Amino acid sequence: MRTAASVPRAARMEWLNYHHLLYFWMVAKEGTVARASQVLRLAQPTLSGQIRALENSFGEKLFQKRGRHLELTEMGRVVYEYADEIFRVGRELTQAVKGRPTGRPLRLKVGVSDVVPKLVAYRILEPALRLAQPVQLHVEEDKTDRLLSLLATHSLDVVLTDQPVPAGSAIRAFNHLLGESTISFFSNIRLKERLEGPFPRCLDGAPMLVPTAGSQLRAALERFFDAHDIRPNVVGEFEDSALLKVFGERGEGVFAGPRVIEKEIRKHYDVTLVGRAEDIKERFYVITVERRISNSAVQAIEAAAKERLFHG
Repeated sequence: MRTAASVPRAARMEWLNYHHLLYFWMVAKEGTVARASQVLRLAQPTLSGQIRALENSFGEKLFQKRGRHLELTEMGRVVYEYADEIFRVGRELTQAVKGRPTGRPLRLKVGVSDVVPKLVAYRILEPALRLAQPVQLHVEEDKTDRLLSLLATHSLDVVLTDQPVPAGSAIRAFNHLLGESTISFFSNIRLKERLEGPFPRCLDGAPMLVPTAGSQLRAALERFFDAHDIRPNVVGEFEDSALLKVFGERGEGVFAGPRVIEKEIRKHYDVTLVGRAEDIKERFYVITVERRISNSAVQAIEAAAKERLFHG
């Protein structure tokens, strides 16, 4: 059996004595050992000895005398800033355990699949920012596969995407369906005036902007075109849904988007409605590592999506 003495020094955990740190912090706040000893109800020699022990553990002087007062050294100021943060978090932890509001924002780490339209992502995530407790969003956009790997290592709290985790996946995660939307087609007014015939026949031969292959929407569009014997002229394939819409705004082609954000798309990109495809449905999911969602911000996202965004 290896003893502590036999463990190489570099492999040993360096423990911080928080009692010593508290005594240092209090002396720094009060300015003298005498005043700090009164607050802590400790003898001055005991308090001075504890601070020397902390200095020895760091190998640095933390105070220097200025008359009858003590001043922090440069290293002492660094240690004081850390100590101040440590004890502030400690107070918040105690308050949180007792059920009191801490004022500390809830940090929510969200992965957004690059196939999810930006306006949909905003509409889904926005309710989290309206909670009574402040929420700080950290949003990362990437391919769904990479986001799921980050979710599996708890680097993300939730992933927003347009497809569920497939059965048999090596990643243990749970799909929470937020809702579904039918699809609308848009173009700028000049292009629409050049389209011939009623919808959807007017899309036959029309310049079309589509998502890249592999996305759920691309597959749904291809099924729709085949079902209606439509052969559009695909002039652009895009991974970024926002960039696709910018090209559509400039008249480069017709494009599709979720009906739930139809008004926002028309206003934001100054385009007009070409037609609605009721037989195409795009679904949106939040994916978590827990079967039942316990995070209050994610609960708000799920509830608002089902009750308002995708209702009906």
